[in-house]
Amino acid sequence: MLKLEAVAAFAAIAASASFTGAARKLAVSKSVVSERLAELERTLGAKLLQRTTRRVALTEDGTLFYERAKRILRDVELATSELAERRGALAGPLRISAPVSFGCLHLGTALFGFLAKHPAVELTLELEDRFVDVLNEGYDAVVRHGPVADKRIIVKRLTASRRVLVASPAYLKRCGKPSCLQDLKQHRGIIYSYRGPIDWRFRTGRRFTTVQPRAALRLNNGLLMRDAAVAGLGIALLAGFLLESALRERSLNVIDVGAEAEGAMIYIGYPEHLRSSAKIRALTAWLQESFGDPAHWDKARSARTGGVAPPV
Repeated sequence: MLKLEAVAAFAAIAASASFTGAARKLAVSKSVVSERLAELERTLGAKLLQRTTRRVALTEDGTLFYERAKRILRDVELATSELAERRGALAGPLRISAPVSFGCLHLGTALFGFLAKHPAVELTLELEDRFVDVLNEGYDAVVRHGPVADKRIIVKRLTASRRVLVASPAYLKRCGKPSCLQDLKQHRGIIYSYRGPIDWRFRTGRRFTTVQPRAALRLNNGLLMRDAAVAGLGIALLAGFLLESALRERSLNVIDVGAEAEGAMIYIGYPEHLRSSAKIRALTAWLQESFGDPAHWDKARSARTGGVAPPV
C-alpha cells in the first residue's frame, strides 16, 4: 500500500535535490527520509532517484511520478483544509512567497496577527525578490510589489504603494538639492538593479518622463538601497514602506522635484484551484485591513510632512 509519508519524503527530496534538505523540511532524520524513499520504491517497483556523492537526480520514472506526487500531496492538503473550514476553522499548510524588504518590514507583522487568530494554520513564509513560479513551485500565494504577469493565477489588490525620492542631509549639503527632473541627471543615483534606471519614471501632466541619473551603485534589495542613501552615497527612489524609520529619525529627506514618481501596487496572487479557499479569502481580507488603503506607512509620512499623499 502506498503510504502518504513516503510520497511526502520523495517529493521533499526531489524539491530540494537533497536528503538533508528533505529531512530539515519534514523535521525528521536523514535515515528516516532514506527509509521512506526505499519503502516507496519497493511499493512502486521502480527506481525514482539516482543518488551519487555529489547530487541527487530524478530518474525517468521519478520525473513522471514527481508530478503525480505533488498533485497527491496538494489534494490531501486541500481536503484537510476544506474539512476544517466546514467546521468553521482555518487550518492546514499555507506556503507564501514575498519580497525580502516588504516581508521583513510589514508582511511579517501582519501575518503574525493572522496566525494568532487562526493558530491551526501552518504557515511557511519564504522571502526572496525573484519572481517565483507559483504553480510549479507549490506556493499557495505570492505577495508582490508590482505587477504579477502570470496569467494562470488570480490576482487581488492589497494596497497602493507610493514611491518618493530621498537622500541624506549630508549628501544634499555636499551635492545640492535637485529642484526639477532635469537636475536629477547631474546627481548620483542608487539604482534598483532588477529594473535599472528606466525605473525612474515621473508623471508630468498626462505623460510619464524617464530620468536616468549617474549610477552610484546598483543593488537588488530595497533595505540596502535605503541604507546606501542614509550613508550619503546618492539619491534613491524608494517605496514608502521602506522609509518610516529613516524619515522619523531624519536620516533621509524627501526631495520634491515638482513631479510625482510612478507608483505601484501591492498584490496577492494565488492559483485558480484555490479560488474558493476560505483560508486564502481570509488572508487576503486580513492583509487588506492590516495595510489599509492608502497604506498606513504612506499616511504616516503624509502626516509628518503636513501634506496629503498624492494619488497613484
